[in-house]
Amino acid sequence: MTDRFDVIVIGSGSGGRAVAGRLADAGRRVAMVESGLVGGECPYWACMPAKALLRPGEVVAQARRVPGVQAAIRDWDQVVAFRDDVTAGFDDAEKVARYTARGVTILRGHGRLDGPGRVIVEGTVHLCDGVVIATGSTPVMPEIAGLDTVDPWTNREAMEIRRVPASAAVLGAGPVGVEIGQMLSRYGCRVTLIGSADRLLDHEEPAVGDLLGRALADEGIELLLGATVTAAQRMGTATRVTVEGNGHREVERLVVATGRRPRVDDLGLDTVGIEPGDSGLEVDDRCRAAEGVWAVGDVTGEGAFTHVAAYQGRIVCADILGQVVRADYRAVPRSVFSDPEVAAVGMTAARAREAGIDTVAAAVPLGVVERSRTYGRGVVGCAGVLADTRERTLVGAYAVGPLATEWIHMAVLAVRARVPVDVLADTIAQFPTFSEAFVTAVRELGM
Repeated sequence: MTDRFDVIVIGSGSGGRAVAGRLADAGRRVAMVESGLVGGECPYWACMPAKALLRPGEVVAQARRVPGVQAAIRDWDQVVAFRDDVTAGFDDAEKVARYTARGVTILRGHGRLDGPGRVIVEGTVHLCDGVVIATGSTPVMPEIAGLDTVDPWTNREAMEIRRVPASAAVLGAGPVGVEIGQMLSRYGCRVTLIGSADRLLDHEEPAVGDLLGRALADEGIELLLGATVTAAQRMGTATRVTVEGNGHREVERLVVATGRRPRVDDLGLDTVGIEPGDSGLEVDDRCRAAEGVWAVGDVTGEGAFTHVAAYQGRIVCADILGQVVRADYRAVPRSVFSDPEVAAVGMTAARAREAGIDTVAAAVPLGVVERSRTYGRGVVGCAGVLADTRERTLVGAYAVGPLATEWIHMAVLAVRARVPVDVLADTIAQFPTFSEAFVTAVRELGM
């Protein structure tokens, strides 16, 4: 007898789990399809292990900035054990048990649509009233001669690391490349970070990438920016990377962090009239991709962030449960857990110009707030804000410095709620905190 569910979720990442859990809690009969580990990329090969592996090096660096304090990474095996604890040892048993206890049926294997209300998993047909596609994304491998012969790492291999390579070339100067590069460097790996853009994090304000670039270079990371890798070749136990105009680099490991693409292959999308685009599945403001089909997470192209996927999951649940809730992406925080940390929200000045918005910007160095002095010597960072001159509200902001991923949320709320600049400028910020830098920057707008 064919199983029938109210909703089948294809994919168990952050968005898929958000949908499955909430709908099951609401009394719906839900199945979640997963061909790999239940939980998706974030808990095993992305967000969580990356932050766990970055943390020891961050602690050591922070200690060096404080007079009279010494710290060092003494036991690599304990670092690995810490990472394994955070990732549950790359074992999904706990997550499976948790969702099963909530009433979610886990279907193991590859799932694909077979017409409206039909999903095939490993040859078995399951019927449902609705389908949610939450298949995530996969790393993009650039077209480089010889790349397929040198066994390159992606974020997965980098997060599963058991031994630190002596040297590595990291292709990609975005968030993933920066985090992996700094992580490896702080464990003693000689790192060359190669990016095609002229600065790190080129989708953010220029000041952000410039400041972070100086910090990484000061740590001894070689930055090759505005560079093109033309070939990769195995040379015994090493890999030779050819960089146009910059000669060769011979390294033990080549890491590819040049972006991700939505995972839309072999999903039977044509059977429900969906044609994916370059950015994935087009969805409306209720995350509907077609009649009876919703999509969440990386596969929608709305930002490859765990928190966006979970947010979209809430939107989908509301729609399925008969509530009218519409997605609003104006205030999605973007973070890089480097040292210094980087965080941003809303538009950059360039994007505002493209949208035809007249803006005024202001930025202040982190040294204007006393908290930076108490954090030690050599603390670097800044805070910047971008305001709509007509609406007199913030449309963007950024933060660089210790804990920037935490204090960005003052700006996130300001952008989301359209808090007037006058109110922000009159805000009393706790002393001494880094959040004071945002208030100072708003006052510098002169509006």
